[in-house]
Amino acid sequence: MASKLSRGFLKRNFEHRPWQLHRTVFEQLLAKCQILVASQPETRKKKKFRFKNPLLSLDATVIDLCATMFDWAKFRLTKGAVKLHLLLDHDGYLPSFAVITEGKKHEVRVARQMQFAPGAILVFDRGYTDYEWFMSLTEQGVYFVTRLKENADYGVVEKREVPQRRGVLRDEVVFFYKLAQASKEAFFRRIEFYDEQRDRVLVFLTNHLELAAATVAAIYKERWQIELFFRALKQSLRVKTFVGTSANALKTQLWTALIAMLLVKYLQLRSTFGWSLSNLVALLRQQLFVYRDLWAWIDDPFQPPPIPERSSEQLTLQLI
Repeated sequence: MASKLSRGFLKRNFEHRPWQLHRTVFEQLLAKCQILVASQPETRKKKKFRFKNPLLSLDATVIDLCATMFDWAKFRLTKGAVKLHLLLDHDGYLPSFAVITEGKKHEVRVARQMQFAPGAILVFDRGYTDYEWFMSLTEQGVYFVTRLKENADYGVVEKREVPQRRGVLRDEVVFFYKLAQASKEAFFRRIEFYDEQRDRVLVFLTNHLELAAATVAAIYKERWQIELFFRALKQSLRVKTFVGTSANALKTQLWTALIAMLLVKYLQLRSTFGWSLSNLVALLRQQLFVYRDLWAWIDDPFQPPPIPERSSEQLTLQLI
């Protein structure tokens, strides 16, 4: 009976309390996490690249819903869904920006409304292909790395020397005919890279003309971190079953899940132990049944919990 009452309480809370309140809590907690990341010594940040530019991953994940229960979440005729659009800051792997939309809203439409700091390097997949947006990013001083679609219509203006190292097959400066026909001059780099691990050739596109071609390939590989974040969000926090069916209730639950992820990230950043996000979430659940010092545990998780002192008021159960 208690579980039904608690679920009913959550449903009423999620239905009527504005979801913007939870977004505010998320932003406040994010600021604390960012301060913690900035205060960490360089040895703990584990930077993978030499450049000092902020590295950001942009992606969206679809959260399927029942079309009859969530009739406001338009996606397909027989299926409802919402999209969580997320910007992941690789300095600490923090979700620095999030937007929740109907499932049918295209990723590029949301991306066009975002603002990025000049000098930042943005990495995203081919779903964000929009030459006009690519040019807009370039004009703002924002760099990007993505994969080039196979049917891209481009011309080559320069073939660069390929370094004598494994992986890089071709490095070219190109332009797109669609932009040229609109009298818009913009040049990009097309890089062919052989992925030995999966035995395939990947073609990358970037507006950064100075980075090494191998670095561009490594930047795109780092985009996998946002996929890991989505996986942890859906599996570890079980963002599949929802308490309420209104837009406010669903957004409230998603923002609550993002707050929970930030709390776990905060513990991960505070810890001296090399936690993965999924392991930390899984083992935290087990510690809910044990009385122990959280800050001591996250640094040394394999120590047994302290034996509680026996209270003089504790009754002894005598078996007859």
